[in-house]
Parts: sequence; structure tokens; C-alpha cells
Amino acid sequence: MATKDESGARLSVIGLGSMGYGMAQSLAKGGFAVTGFDTRPEVVAKFAAEHGAGAGSPAEAAATADILVIVVVNADQTQQVLLGEGGLLASAKPGAVIVSCATMAPERARALAEAVEATGRHYVDAPISGGAARAAEGALTMLVSGRPEAIAKARAALDAMSAKLYLLGDEPGIGASFKIVNQLLAGVHIAAASEAIVFAKRLGLDIAKVYEVITASAGNSWMFENRMPHVLDGDYSPKSAVEIFTKDLGIIADISRSEKFATPIASSALQMFLMTAAAGMGKDDDASVARLYAMIAGLDLPGAPASTDKATASTDKD
Repeated sequence: MATKDESGARLSVIGLGSMGYGMAQSLAKGGFAVTGFDTRPEVVAKFAAEHGAGAGSPAEAAATADILVIVVVNADQTQQVLLGEGGLLASAKPGAVIVSCATMAPERARALAEAVEATGRHYVDAPISGGAARAAEGALTMLVSGRPEAIAKARAALDAMSAKLYLLGDEPGIGASFKIVNQLLAGVHIAAASEAIVFAKRLGLDIAKVYEVITASAGNSWMFENRMPHVLDGDYSPKSAVEIFTKDLGIIADISRSEKFATPIASSALQMFLMTAAAGMGKDDDASVARLYAMIAGLDLPGAPASTDKATASTDKD
């Protein structure tokens, strides 16, 4: 078990998925005493054996923690972890800091902050970007907003999890807004990269050579460079799942309507992700949008041949 950091703060990480596990690991390596909780007992046991301690419920994880880092999928799960039966606020210490990392609409972040602060705890709006590998290295980008006193109490932990920590304002919801802008671009770039690589295939090009050329050219993007190797390898094990972007681009579509601000490119990308999920690939890597393009065009990408029916597409992901 790791020794405490110089502040002596005790942390719990709620949600030990691909991101949360790495974040908890980086905190433990940073000298914090870390307890992990997940709905999968085997993952909790693995974390406890490797890096710290495990808890059997959110309430148990909260009981002794000074800082609680929530790394779940969305606002609904965050709310359940906080306010549901056996949730964190049932047992969190007075003055404990809640660090919320899920991507959500800004108004949901503000509402959760209000609920937490009403109980005498602190809330930090801290969505994350960077992927599982950077999470394990303590090298995430964190988009942070909240009351200065809350951020100050969580600062050492935020620093341990991040390579780039942006302090964006004194109110929860600002960090969420920045993350939504990032997700608009990320989703569009993945959809565009997928379209481009399969378009190249249709033109009869060697797509490995296309990858080499584009990554050295003006048309490159971080998402093209990061995601298209999954297509070249025929490996769609989820680093970031299609369903993440059906959620995040869906949030953007909701905001677009409420703000009466058109987002036609993001809306087109959302439809591609929705169709990919409908074809049975929702839990697969988000580069699976390229597989959908290939299925429509009747083209074979590396790995399993393209399919034109949902049943086969669902089998491909197993």
C-alpha cells in the first residue's frame, strides 16, 4: 500500500474503468492512500492487491476519504453515485471534496454542485481528456472549475492525475462547457477520419500508406493519427467506445436546440455514431465508424470482412 502524500489526504476513486483505474493508479504512485470502488468486485480486488484498498460500496469508499474522485460514464451515473441509496453523500466526511470527471451538460454539473454544496461538502467540476494510457501515467488534461477553496483542497490530487491542469473559472459547469466543445471536435474528427480512410480504400489505395502520408500532411488530426491504427490493425477492442460519442454528441445536439445555435457538422457525426451503434458496434472502439462506412460500401477492411447485416456485425465485436 502506498504511503500518504505530504498533505496526508486520503482519496477514493469511484469507477475503475479504463480511465478510472489509471487515475487511481497514478494517485497511488503519487503517494496518496487510495481506495477504489467499482461495480465489478474482481476489479476492486485487483486494484486493492496492486495499489491500495478496495471498498464494497460508494458509501464505504466515502467514509474515510478527504477527496472523492468520480469517474463514471455520465451525469445520471454521477447523480446516482452521489445521491442514490448507499451513495457518497450518505457517509462522506464534512468538508470532503467531490471531484466529478464525467462529461455532462453544464446545467447538470451546476445542479450536482448545488446538491453537494448544500450538504457542506465541496464540488469540483473536472472533466478529463487524454485516454487510458495517459490516465495511467498521470498525464491527463483536466478542465477544472469550481469554488477556489474546493480546488485548493483537491489541488495536489488534481496535479497527480494531470500533465495539463486548466483552471477555468470559479463556478461549476465551466469545465463541463469546455469539455463539450472538445467533444464536438473529437467526435467530428473521428467521423471524418473514418470517412477518409474508407474513401481511400474505395479509391484502391494502400490504406497503410495513406496513414503514413496523411500523418505527415496538413490533413492530419490527432484523432486520425490516434484512431486509424485501430482500423489498420483490425482491432476494435474499446479504448473509447462508440457509445461515448452517441452520448456526448447527443448532449451537443440538446444544447444546440436549447441555444438555437446550429451544429450541422456535429449533427452529421452523431448520425454516423448512432448508425454504428445500431449496427451492433456500440460497445466497440469508436474507430468502428470506419467499419460502418466499409459495410455500406461493401469494402473489406483489415480483420473480419465487412458485413451488411446486424447479426454479423454484432458477432464481429465479440
